Amino acid sequence: MLLGSQLRRLRETRGITREAAGYSIRASESKISRMELGRVSFKTRDVEDLLTLYGITDEQERASLLSLAKEANVAGWWHSYSDVLPSWFPTYVGLEGAASQIRVYEVQFVHGLLQTEEYARAVVRRGMKGAGEADVERRVALRLERQKHLVAENAPEFHIVLDEAALRRPYGDRDVMRGQLQHLIEMSERPNVRLQVMPFGFGGHSGESGAFTILSFPESDLSDVVYLEQLTSALYLDKHEDVTQYEAALKELQQDSPGPDESRDLLRGLLQLI
Repeated sequence: MLLGSQLRRLRETRGITREAAGYSIRASESKISRMELGRVSFKTRDVEDLLTLYGITDEQERASLLSLAKEANVAGWWHSYSDVLPSWFPTYVGLEGAASQIRVYEVQFVHGLLQTEEYARAVVRRGMKGAGEADVERRVALRLERQKHLVAENAPEFHIVLDEAALRRPYGDRDVMRGQLQHLIEMSERPNVRLQVMPFGFGGHSGESGAFTILSFPESDLSDVVYLEQLTSALYLDKHEDVTQYEAALKELQQDSPGPDESRDLLRGLLQLI
């Protein structure tokens, strides 16, 4: 995505159309579009030809962009789990790992980055009916691997609004749910985590369309991405008008929900009820 956005900027600065850029590398206009969105892999020869077309002659600048192209083609650690993942999810894992800020509204269950191993296993078993135990364990292992990003040295800011429904809906037995609530309390005290609970008592709210995630990146060239997961696919929205609406909805959810301290008290209250 970073390389694609830089290629798009260079093309637009030179006033070159996607059609002309495609012609220069013996490709279609749609391929240039997919390259600029970071949706396809990059051939070194294509990037070299595009840089020449865009008038990039400085060797250091060319070397930097070509190095980025090589990095873009390296498979991420999560690709080893591709056999147990839906086709659209590896893209999300890559974006999540590159994000500097992750903002979430979740209603069905606790978000994957905050799940305990036991709770994650219960969620995966429910969602992968008929799957073998080995596949279930691999999916759980991937989830635990993703969580390392949240506690790493350069961890992203993680802001989440959890609907109370996600906390009251049981996955696993009482011990699993107690462990999960305790884990949420502990994680909510981390400096990079802001956890709020939208209580039932509030009534209707701006999260009526369901769960969503907004990913922001440290590179100024990259726009925010909204991730919407569906039953058989997922949507990745990066148009400014779409992102703005989801940001407004999340901001309203944050304003209407109790703050982190009050939400922690709510979690403690739920823990006593189990």
